[in-house]
This record gives sequence, structure tokens and C-alpha cells, in this order.
Amino acid sequence: MIITDITTFPLRIPFAPGTESADAAWGPKGLKAVDSLLVRVTTDEGTVGWGESFGFTGVPITREAIDGAVAPACVGQDPLQIVPLMHEVQRKLHVFGRAGPLMHGLSAVDIALWDIAGKVTGAPVHQLLGGSGHADLPCYASLDAYADPELVRAAVRRAADSGFVGVKLHEKGFPEISAARDEAGPDLALMVDVNCAWSPHEASAIAGTLRPLALTWLEEPVWPPENFAGLAQVRRAGVPIAAGENVSTLLGFQRLLDSSAVDFVQPSPAKAGGVTELCKVFTVAALHNIPVMPHTFYDGPGLLAALHAAAVLATPETMIEWRYFDLEAQIYGGALTVRDGRVRVPLGPGLGLEPDPDVISTYLIR
Repeated sequence: MIITDITTFPLRIPFAPGTESADAAWGPKGLKAVDSLLVRVTTDEGTVGWGESFGFTGVPITREAIDGAVAPACVGQDPLQIVPLMHEVQRKLHVFGRAGPLMHGLSAVDIALWDIAGKVTGAPVHQLLGGSGHADLPCYASLDAYADPELVRAAVRRAADSGFVGVKLHEKGFPEISAARDEAGPDLALMVDVNCAWSPHEASAIAGTLRPLALTWLEEPVWPPENFAGLAQVRRAGVPIAAGENVSTLLGFQRLLDSSAVDFVQPSPAKAGGVTELCKVFTVAALHNIPVMPHTFYDGPGLLAALHAAAVLATPETMIEWRYFDLEAQIYGGALTVRDGRVRVPLGPGLGLEPDPDVISTYLIR
């Protein structure tokens, strides 16, 4: 069996009528749609696997990296030799960078190869990784950015009433964060992601003001994201820190964990190297006694990759990030849902679900 084709599918799915993004954290202010990038890997025997790269405004450059560099390095190779193939492609392309669009593209292909491996063997990916049986995982609602305390309150209440074990804000203002805690009460986990907004000095000062709100974590408070010493400084201010979304490869996570900068580590399957690297991060994090909270701010195969790995390797603290957006359509239609704050890991071969072809044809960016 060999890989014969790798095809990219850029999608643009609008927000449901009456909703839109209120912040520029992941796109232009007033964002009216969300872009994602699916990747299909096809073999000479007709088996197809699906992967996903991190999307939003990075879709065009990631697509170019896949079409121009990653795909040519993979076509003609054995899709079942996942670990050696990914190692070889990383070595071949390392001169173009060990993070960013190339690694995002490679992540998508890796996820698709695990999907193929499961389909060929008739087993779900979590079984290939050593797990078995049924599994469901707790989810927290990762909210849109609202920049309005009353809108934040409404979103937190809706998520809490839906059974989520926690909520994550994308807010930078104290009034919005305080309103969320007030609405959530003392028992619901509350996280805040500020997307690398502040210097270490600024972040340390702000962390002091947030301490009474009992955050489960403050996520990526420091610019630039690779300033691990700065993260460690903020952590000493007394608020738990989470980071790792913008870290790639095992060595990058080893440096992050060695710096004593985080209380929670957040590898992103669609950025850091797919299922292969995600499993390595779970292992090295366990050696540091740091819980893994996979970054899954997407709805497709990248999310499924995290579910399968977490079903086998997660600790009791692990929660799955569920992007709590009101989009017009979902990549898997209604086949992947949260019930009572938990998501069931699919049991079908490979990733267990196939992207809805009608969603792809309707929302494909042509």
C-alpha cells in the first residue's frame, strides 16, 4: 500500500444568524465565519484518511505548505509506517522551520495516516494506541470573545446549564472575567485565555488582580509564546498557568516543561505534529506530573485525534476543549455532540467518523 494523493479542503462556515465573533483573537473583529482546513490522504487501495490543520486566517499559507512541501514528501510512501515516515519528513523539511504552517500541515497528514491505519485494521485509533472499550471524556466550553460582561454572563449560564464541567473565556478585561465568575459560582471551573497579550511584568501584575477569582488557569498570558522564563515569572504570582498551543514537537514541550512554567500543558494535535507527537507529549508531561489539556479549538479530525489519544493517556484532570461556537454547520453534522458535559470517543474504525460530504461541498472555498 502506498499514498497516492493528498488533497486539501479549505472550508468557510458562517456563524449562525445573529452571532459573530466580537474580538480579533482569531481573526478580524466582527468575524462572520470560521475557516478550517481538512486534508484527505488516499492510498492506491482506495483507503481514505482525514486530517485537519489549524485554520482561521492561516489556512492559505498552510495549504500552500501542504501542497508544495508536505504532500510531495509523503506521496509514494507506505501510509502504515507512520512514525518513521513522520520522522523522515520532519528531517527533510526542517530547514523551513520546526513550527508554523509546515508543522501544521504535517500534523494534518499524521492524523489522516492514523485514520487510515485504523480503517485498514478495523480498529479505532484509541485501540491502536493500547486502549479498549467505551470511553467518554469531560468537556469544558471554550467560548467566543464577547468584550461585554452581560454577553459573557449569558454564555457562561448557557454552558453551565448544558452540563459543561468548566468554561474558558477569551477576554482580557477584569469586568468580563469577574462577571463570568459571578455567574458561574464557586464550583464551575473557570479559565481565561488571553492569547499572549502581555509582557511578563504586565501579566504578573494582572495575575495578582485575578487571584481572588480562583481561576483554574490563566492561558498564554505572555508575549512571545516561547518566553518560557516569562511564563514561569507569572506563575510565581500565584495564578495557575497553562500553555503549549504554540509549541511544536517533543523537544519544544520538553523545554517548556523543564522551565517550570506551567501547571497545565496544552499540545494542539493540529499544530504540534498530530497523533504521533501528541502521544509523546502525554508521556513527557507525566514524567513532570503536569496534566495535559489538549488544545482543540476546532471541530474536525484534529478534535477526534485528541479524543482518541486522551481516551488512552489522559489523567483524571484532563478535560477536552469544546469550541462553543454557534456555527451554521458542523463538520460531522450531528454525529459528534456533548451530553451532560461529556463527549463519547467514537468506536468506528480509524477516527470513527467521516466528515459530512454535504458540509464540504457547501462550504468549500473555491
